[in-house]
Amino acid sequence: MNKPKLSHLDENGSACMVDVGNKEVTRRVAIAETTVLISEQTLNLLKEKALPKGDALNTAKVAGILAAKRTAELIPLCHPLPFDFCDIRFKIQETPPSVLIEAEVRTSGRTGIEMEALTAVQVAALSIYDMCKAVQKDIKITNCRLLFKSGGKSGTYRAID
Repeated sequence: MNKPKLSHLDENGSACMVDVGNKEVTRRVAIAETTVLISEQTLNLLKEKALPKGDALNTAKVAGILAAKRTAELIPLCHPLPFDFCDIRFKIQETPPSVLIEAEVRTSGRTGIEMEALTAVQVAALSIYDMCKAVQKDIKITNCRLLFKSGGKSGTYRAID
């Protein structure tokens, strides 16, 4: 039985960056999400923009976009990719008190953009944690996952709830 070949390992088992030079340029989209669980009191302060550090969601949006741009600096074998679009969206949820974060990143390129979307939601979540930690220490960041990706040889993926 043949072992599947891992794309980021060479014939000696050493880490290597995948050569994407011969791959076709396609339109690529990735959407990821994560959830920040906070207390009702913290959620109210966040909604009222009354946290000691200020507007958490606006700060988290900028942090997520900046993180997506720097993914190749953080994840060792990722290719640096130019974006056509990057957005961070938030949904305030009353039960349980939380913020659902969604990142969407688009490019035309030879490799996927999933890592950029995943990095964006995680850093946006960490930014919310940082903005809220003065009033709550037991914040939880949960359920980070890829929701959707399109483009490339593997085609379209949609997460199943």
